[in-house]
Amino acid sequence: MSKTETQNKASLFELGRVVVTAGVQGLLDKHELVNALHVNTLLARHQSGDWGDVCSEDAHWNDKAVEDGDRVLSSYKLYGEKVWVITEADRSVTTILFPSEY
Repeated sequence: MSKTETQNKASLFELGRVVVTAGVQGLLDKHELVNALHVNTLLARHQSGDWGDVCSEDAHWNDKAVEDGDRVLSSYKLYGEKVWVITEADRSVTTILFPSEY
């Protein structure tokens, strides 16, 4: 994937460079007609503070991480599979991965 440095009004933080693991890329390749739309939707949710399927404690830590500049982790379903979206504390990179790839 290409670099994503764009911030819109709903963005809480920079994504940095967006990367997708080989496992998630394999899932996206199976759904090639709509994968960019789904990835962009997940990134927009993540960047706007919609943390997806995380517990309330993790959501709280994400909110605090946005303020303090720490790592942010969201969890979503992508084609029925759980994926994580992680933005590093220095905001240099955001990775989309399966939890098993962590």
